[in-house]
Amino acid sequence: MFDVVGLTMSADEITSIAHDYQTLRHQADELHRTGADGIARDTSTPSAFKSADAADPIRTRATVPTIQNTASSLRDGTTTAVELTNDAFTRIDRLDARLGAYVSTFRDAALQAAERADRELTAGQDRGPLHGIPLAIKDVIATVEGPTRANSLVAPRQWRSDGDATAVARLREAGAIIVGKTTTNEFALGLNDPATGFPMPRNSWAADRYAGGSSSGTAIAVASGLALGGLGTDTAGSIRHPSALNGVTGLKVSLGRVSTNGTVPLSPSLDTVGPIARTAWDCALMFQVIADHDPSDSGSTRWPVPRYLDALDGSVQGLRIGWPKRYFFDTGNVSDPVRTRVTAAISALREAGAGVAEVSLPNADMARIACQIVLLCEAFAYHRDDLVAHWATYGRYARGLLARGALYGGADYVQAKKIAAAFDREVSEAMRACDVLIMPTMPTGARLLMETDPMMMDRWSSASFTSQWNLTGLPACAVPIGFDGVGMPVSMQIIGKPFDEATVLRVADAYQRLTSFHLAAPAMPGD
Repeated sequence: MFDVVGLTMSADEITSIAHDYQTLRHQADELHRTGADGIARDTSTPSAFKSADAADPIRTRATVPTIQNTASSLRDGTTTAVELTNDAFTRIDRLDARLGAYVSTFRDAALQAAERADRELTAGQDRGPLHGIPLAIKDVIATVEGPTRANSLVAPRQWRSDGDATAVARLREAGAIIVGKTTTNEFALGLNDPATGFPMPRNSWAADRYAGGSSSGTAIAVASGLALGGLGTDTAGSIRHPSALNGVTGLKVSLGRVSTNGTVPLSPSLDTVGPIARTAWDCALMFQVIADHDPSDSGSTRWPVPRYLDALDGSVQGLRIGWPKRYFFDTGNVSDPVRTRVTAAISALREAGAGVAEVSLPNADMARIACQIVLLCEAFAYHRDDLVAHWATYGRYARGLLARGALYGGADYVQAKKIAAAFDREVSEAMRACDVLIMPTMPTGARLLMETDPMMMDRWSSASFTSQWNLTGLPACAVPIGFDGVGMPVSMQIIGKPFDEATVLRVADAYQRLTSFHLAAPAMPGD
């Protein structure tokens, strides 16, 4: 074993980090050069992915429930909260050993809450459309029913989990039923290490394909009918990534819009909490409940909270869509099926009355790198003492990525923040001429597990279309738009102006009224 900056590593681990150092250093140096001379640079290199055999024909469930139609069923008496909750647990019992969506479930507490929800509805006490709806919570967000473990054997440092996170408390107050805690990449960062004993999340459409991360379990649960919606976190794409790969809708909110109080931090200057659900309407409903100022959270904003559902009028007439062709459509590893599907989605919105114009974001790739540096530096700072004391207790992929944060210096972090400010100005200028930007959420559909780099170095190119929006703090929504050539879901990403989730959700909802891709769901054994 070897000691490196206080971390006890094996020779293999040092070799792995040394192998990646040249790439990390090159990217950081390009960041410094861009800041010095203002010349935009693309450092992404297209990857040669393994070809996959044609998939079986897509089989979808005959009916796919949403929060919206289920809420109606609760009120017209065709179902009850107890029935919904029992149905969720029946599917969990039958399917989750294959899917790995949940790390823990709260059957007794959930059924008690469902019984209470039914009594209240019968007595005329209606808490709103989430009343009696089963939801799932990512296992970095605290719930009173059980411990928050972040898919790790290392306890979160200097962090209490003896109550609900603010967002969970607000969902519960609105009558939601908390079914359980869902799987995540370890500490929302490292690819799951089977040696830690936590469930391995699997793509809901094909078990041999990657489910995305880090809010893997919540996206899988929604896609597979193990919950009607849930919470995830998004620091560089962690809501949008698994939502895209599993064919559901996921909203990354404006920085500070939803309290992160009670959430295990990854990178505090980038972290957000947001909803994953079947539809934009469902996401808007959940977002309405959890979005507001939290006095206990110093990062929580006081920006007024509009009525998001009122914005979903089905129309995009007169809205202006920005099309950032460079990088997002012609480089960054984007595949032909994804490019074709996103272009078709933009055309559908144009035909529905939206205007479309090309905009320029020349430093999109530098923003990706800047986000990577900020994230890894802040994550390493949070975990450093525990890494020194418990190196071998961390999963090998999480500790490897965290250790890579030690390869950056203070000058790199400062320069990344400067690039963030410059890119924010660049985006603000581009969005003066438009209301939203639209681009792919992911460059490809879900790739085979064997193609996934276990150290996640390729994740930064795979997430190359999402991390920029964490850096700017802007809202972004992943929306299903069809399937690729092997039957995996494809997604577009809608970016809005600061705190203008209303317009983002309006565009997403309007598109979903024009299409039915968001209602496609994998047919599970026994369906």
